[in-house]
Amino acid sequence: MNIQVILLLLLFVTLNSCSLIKSLQHPLDPLSPKEINKIRTIIQNSHLKTLSNLTYHFLDVEEPNKDDVLHWLSSSERKENRFSRRAKVVVIGGRQTHELIVDLSKGLIESNHVHNGHGYPSLTFEELLQASLLSQKDPKFLNSITRRNLNISQVSCLPLTKGWFGEVMSRREVKITCFYRNGTTNIYARPINGITIVFDLESMKVTKYMDRYRAPLPTAEGTEFHARRLEPGPTYPNTTNSKFSIQGNVIRWGDWKFHVAFNSRAGMIISTASIYDSKEKRYRRVLYRGHVSETFVPYMDPTEDWYYRTFMDVGEFGFGKAADSLQPFIDCPGNAKFIDGYLIDALGMPNKLPRAICLFERYSGDVAWRHTEIGVPGKVIRNGEPEVTLVARMIATVGNYDYILDWEFRQTGSITVGVGLTGVLEMKATSYTSTDQITEDVYGTLVAPNTIAVHHDHFVTYYLDLDVNGSENSFVRSSLQTERVRGFPSPRKSYWSIKKKVLKREADAKIRLGSEPAELIMVNPNKKTNVGNPVGYRLITGQPAYSLLADDDYPQMRNAYTKYQVWVTPYNKSERWAGGYYADQSHGLDGLAVWTRRNRRIENEDIVLWYTMGFHHVPCQEDFPIMATLQSSFELRPTNFFDKSTILYKA
Repeated sequence: MNIQVILLLLLFVTLNSCSLIKSLQHPLDPLSPKEINKIRTIIQNSHLKTLSNLTYHFLDVEEPNKDDVLHWLSSSERKENRFSRRAKVVVIGGRQTHELIVDLSKGLIESNHVHNGHGYPSLTFEELLQASLLSQKDPKFLNSITRRNLNISQVSCLPLTKGWFGEVMSRREVKITCFYRNGTTNIYARPINGITIVFDLESMKVTKYMDRYRAPLPTAEGTEFHARRLEPGPTYPNTTNSKFSIQGNVIRWGDWKFHVAFNSRAGMIISTASIYDSKEKRYRRVLYRGHVSETFVPYMDPTEDWYYRTFMDVGEFGFGKAADSLQPFIDCPGNAKFIDGYLIDALGMPNKLPRAICLFERYSGDVAWRHTEIGVPGKVIRNGEPEVTLVARMIATVGNYDYILDWEFRQTGSITVGVGLTGVLEMKATSYTSTDQITEDVYGTLVAPNTIAVHHDHFVTYYLDLDVNGSENSFVRSSLQTERVRGFPSPRKSYWSIKKKVLKREADAKIRLGSEPAELIMVNPNKKTNVGNPVGYRLITGQPAYSLLADDDYPQMRNAYTKYQVWVTPYNKSERWAGGYYADQSHGLDGLAVWTRRNRRIENEDIVLWYTMGFHHVPCQEDFPIMATLQSSFELRPTNFFDKSTILYKA
């Protein structure tokens, strides 16, 4: 055998080895920079290259079939279950929105759907920057700044989504709001009121301009914020020997195993979370897919400058696009490990976001369990364990607000999902310097002289595809009801009992919390514990809050799902975004409240739980100039999932 043949054989083996390694890629892994570049090349070489002003607005792995993913995960011969990597791409070109499926293995566009309905894809950073810069060059705007005796070099303008208020929509537009920086880096504390700028993102021109009045510009004094210390925070146990492992995007910690990914819309996505049962000697499924689905942030000022500020941050801007590089020792403790993320720019080029996600063991000082027993003669028995958890975290900075998003895995089998809100308030200028002067509804709180922080809400909706010990699940609402003692003598007059109801259809599972005490449990009716209880996971909710806007108010029509905190739907891989796929300037004709009108069956089916965490925010002076973190959370807690407490027999 000559040397050329040997080299060819070696090359063949090498290529096949590379192919084998590629075939072992997790089907839910985010797209790599190499794959992103390949997608851009495929599109550039297609018929779409003739479209004018082609821009990229969304890119992610096309959601694989769930059954295929589960089969791949359970297969011992994964090399025989190769996935054809596909990408979902949304581009705008020639004033049309194209929804593409790109097959990476075949190197072609598999489908091209032109979106003709209402709403537009998320905005790109590049067009927002252009809108900001170009609007500041408008002659009318320059004249307004001059008449206010302001220095244009100290002005910052930010584009905001304009929503929809019943008008005919034919253009992608934003509204521009401006601030005066001079003397502070806290630009939101010095708003320039009275100016309305509407900017067309297609023609890149100002299409409407109004200047109505001049309110006193708030002073820069007392608006700055600085950390009190910049040195590294406290050290933590095991900072160099963390007890979790990261292999690609798969995380293992204690009995837990899950996949973490990052995309431009949801940000962090937790998938295929399962927990090891040491009694059954196997991993048992808990959560197939979980992530933020949408946010709704309506401000309560109906005046011309503010009525349109009713933001859908996930669909309009993207939590992933707004994600910030995490700061070691501030955003994440000293024992954290980091995962980078990749985004695309408007031209489809990959951009690395360093430290998009962090993972760390949390030593909170809480007690996992404890007990003191004095009932044993001659002994006092004390025992217990400290709480140690694993946290996966990302932070999205959407304009003035920073959203701290946590998934916290516990040794007990629970998952706690937390949201922290911090940053700076949205404020407006006013002539008032004291509350004694106010004789009208100002729609907010006077937090400083000439400065009103406007009342608003935050509704954060989670998509939770729970697969409790399998895909066929039911949702049970257990109401606690007062009962009178009857049928036998007792000094007691009453007690409470549980009335369980298996919810059979989507209409049954629209739940507004707070009206009565109840337990909400996702169960697998086909799997029982050793004493016959159906295995389950309970939703332990946070403080109940729901939208107080009128049903016929346009922002509420677009976010109708926020009237109820809990919804349950049959699994459909295309139904992931509660406010609809195209949220910008949407009309409320897509999304969770629309899908559920079909009233589909949800009993003993593959079902998805939706939970909305709500904050009614009445600002106070302590929120100014920087807001201490406001927190809320909910818990997914095993309920008869195990035969007994797992905390004593960890793997």
